[in-house]
Amino acid sequence: MKSTPMTTWSRVVMNEACAELLRPLPHREFAALEVSGRAWQDFGFASYRSVDFPAFDLCADPLPERFDLVIAEQIFEHLLYPYRAGRNVHAMLRPGGWFLISVPFLVKVHNYPIDCTRWTELGLKHFLHECGFPLAPIQTGSWGNRACVTANFSGWVVYDPESHDLTNEPEFPYHVWALARRDP
Repeated sequence: MKSTPMTTWSRVVMNEACAELLRPLPHREFAALEVSGRAWQDFGFASYRSVDFPAFDLCADPLPERFDLVIAEQIFEHLLYPYRAGRNVHAMLRPGGWFLISVPFLVKVHNYPIDCTRWTELGLKHFLHECGFPLAPIQTGSWGNRACVTANFSGWVVYDPESHDLTNEPEFPYHVWALARRDP
């Protein structure tokens, strides 16, 4: 996944870090599902499908298909029942399948259609464990800094490499992400 000229400042590091998590995996053999969005459609999966939120209610029921990878970027904060959704993702994965999730943390409330939840790295890791994923192998990351957090109070800011600092201030995470694997 590459950052485009229209990538928001907050997502530059997250996009690259998430891609780095997937590159070592045999992703070219994966049947992938992306929940809400098409950012990963050209990553090189064997097959790719996208479903749109909120039309597809991840909290209601899992899809009947099984996937090697499910990607949910910036969706779980909008769910009234994230644990149900996490268990549904787990059910949609083949044994040994992977779940890549990213969520905001220090970001203003953005009702699309609602905004409910935030997680730190530790919280996201344990959330995924409660959804059925083994705890120890879950990989997490986060990025943010005061300048980016403050700048985005007025709206999403398109990244300008000339003026936007990508230095991470761990105590000001804008985005948090994790890669979890279902037991084989």
